[in-house]
Amino acid sequence: MPKRDMATAPALPERARLELEFDQPYLLGPLFGEYDRHLVAIEDRLGVNIAARGNRVQIEGEPDSAARARDVLVGLYNRLDQGHDVDMAAVESVIGMASQRQLDIIEDTDNQVSAPPRAMIRTRKKTIVPRSAVQTAYMEALARDDMIFALGPAGTGKTYLAVAQAVAMLIGGQVDRLILSRPAVEAGERLGFLPGDMKEKVDPYLRPLYDALYDMLPNEQVERRITSGEIEIAPIAFMRGRTLNDAFIILDEAQNTTPQQMKMFLTRFGMRSRMVICGDPNQTDLPRGVESGLNDAVEKLEGIPKISMVRFGAADVVRHPLVGRIVEAYEGPGR
Repeated sequence: MPKRDMATAPALPERARLELEFDQPYLLGPLFGEYDRHLVAIEDRLGVNIAARGNRVQIEGEPDSAARARDVLVGLYNRLDQGHDVDMAAVESVIGMASQRQLDIIEDTDNQVSAPPRAMIRTRKKTIVPRSAVQTAYMEALARDDMIFALGPAGTGKTYLAVAQAVAMLIGGQVDRLILSRPAVEAGERLGFLPGDMKEKVDPYLRPLYDALYDMLPNEQVERRITSGEIEIAPIAFMRGRTLNDAFIILDEAQNTTPQQMKMFLTRFGMRSRMVICGDPNQTDLPRGVESGLNDAVEKLEGIPKISMVRFGAADVVRHPLVGRIVEAYEGPGR
């Protein structure tokens, strides 16, 4: 029987075994999930084996995957420790964040949980932490820069996080008012046929902005601040001729503006203000042949100091995991 040539034998994959020890056992139930469903999700997504005994968790798998699984468990544990809930959506988001990191060498440290996230937004009703790597960069830009373009598909948190930062700055006294705007493109030909006054006609197109506000502030505060003028929600056409000082200004669905509308909106920017422009360059509802003001603005303004361009992708979708797969299918090769 000939000897086997060891030089040509396939190498067995390297395996790593990591262990975590958590110092607050009462958090392990919500960390693992009902019937360990969170652990099972991590195992399935990252291709590792996880065994829990008491307050210790052992992870076994390929080095990179094991390190990512460790990061996911530590990240989820931190969320619980800071008083946030952990559900399957949070698990999927943290897995996505871990998968975007470039991990080289696994260092078996003391396995202490890491520090709280460096980006965080506090509002009256909730504290918001990033759920993807790009969200982290976006939240840092929202806190730092005067003008931010948030570009990418639906479900990545572009508008939601902008509203959260706006509310935080309003209740913190850093701005005097919020201006939330959207082009009512779909209403262009049919607006006159809708019942009611102008507010009732355009409110359906601005509903996502209302929904985000009610998620950040008690309902009575939203209504009171809208009545007093501290919060204004209006179509982009209502911005013409104004200069917006001491304001946090958000334009949603910006891909549905024309270049002329975008120029008009951007030049409303006033002293001590902040402006966020959110949109998906790949999903315009403008008539065929009409150029998007969002694409035109990005081309003209990219590289100017104090203007940030934050780009989200399908991997940053923080809704149901299926939404990310749908986005990838529609935006894949040949689309």
